[in-house]
Amino acid sequence: MVTKNPKSSPASKTAARRRKSTVTKANYEALAEFRWELRKFLAFSEAAANGAGVTPQQHQLMLSVKGAPGRDSLSVGEIADRLLLRHHTVVELVDRLSDLGLVERNPDPTDGRKIQVSLTKSGNATIDKLSTIHVEELKSIRPTLRKLLRTFQRR
Repeated sequence: MVTKNPKSSPASKTAARRRKSTVTKANYEALAEFRWELRKFLAFSEAAANGAGVTPQQHQLMLSVKGAPGRDSLSVGEIADRLLLRHHTVVELVDRLSDLGLVERNPDPTDGRKIQVSLTKSGNATIDKLSTIHVEELKSIRPTLRKLLRTFQRR
């Protein structure tokens, strides 16, 4: 006896196509505008980092350390996870930031095999300056982002 798979019937295939194509023209327009706003913000962020004398990745590393929940340092492995980079790439970023006097390495007090990266006084000043202008930029685009995100709440 052969049993039919109900998922392979023509009616179920049509229903599946309808479920898959729930993206409306308004959704496409909102996605495109949202991506454009993100690109503009990233371009702003890259220019701000360069203006502060650091690369965008170095800025992101310092922000990750400063924004570490409940602490003032991160291990190289944690930074690699947060930046979606390889360990050796983060080591190079830390080397360059250390040469600039923006970060320092300290032994992990609980695991001597690990190194904790923290910001120096100069690093804190740099990330404070960058974060202040980033928050202001986000405030300026907040109404646009809210409008775009509301598009996805409507069905």
